[in-house]
Amino acid sequence: MSEPASISSGIAQRYATAVFELAKEGKKLKALETDLGALEAAITDSDDLRALLNSPIYTREEQSAAIAAVAKKMKLSPTMTNTLALLASKRRLFVLPQLVKALREQLAEERGEVTAEVVSAKALTKAQSDKLAKTLKEQVGKAVTINATVDESIIGGLIVKVGSKMIDTSIKSKLSALQNTMKEVG
Repeated sequence: MSEPASISSGIAQRYATAVFELAKEGKKLKALETDLGALEAAITDSDDLRALLNSPIYTREEQSAAIAAVAKKMKLSPTMTNTLALLASKRRLFVLPQLVKALREQLAEERGEVTAEVVSAKALTKAQSDKLAKTLKEQVGKAVTINATVDESIIGGLIVKVGSKMIDTSIKSKLSALQNTMKEVG
């Protein structure tokens, strides 16, 4: 299963690099960021859009017409509209979520920021999020944007990923470690 995911990521990364460079040359990075927010929300909220992106039953023409209508309705920039049209014509709309993620990473890098993926047992308050961002900034030396998710199965604590580093202080992982230690003893 990881091979198709890595293929999608590779395709998305190539398109992301091209789109980012076009936006940067045209001084349209702000418009690109706005487009990404709109696309991310649409992908998350619309079952129909996700079906359009992933379903093989739609023809190229149907995908192209539908994605052009979506882009027009969302008032996306010409760069993003053309990119979506190209993806549809090549039958590569399935990489759109990875493309959005790759473009977000490039925009953050351009601003000198890093994104921290934070998983907690319950939603972080604004104060907790700010304190965590400040602590992480001291560690990595760059501004940190926190992408927080909630997973009640970790019971308590946090799982923080910044780049390739991961810190897991969740109670679930501590219980698993304790369980493994007890198995080794007995």
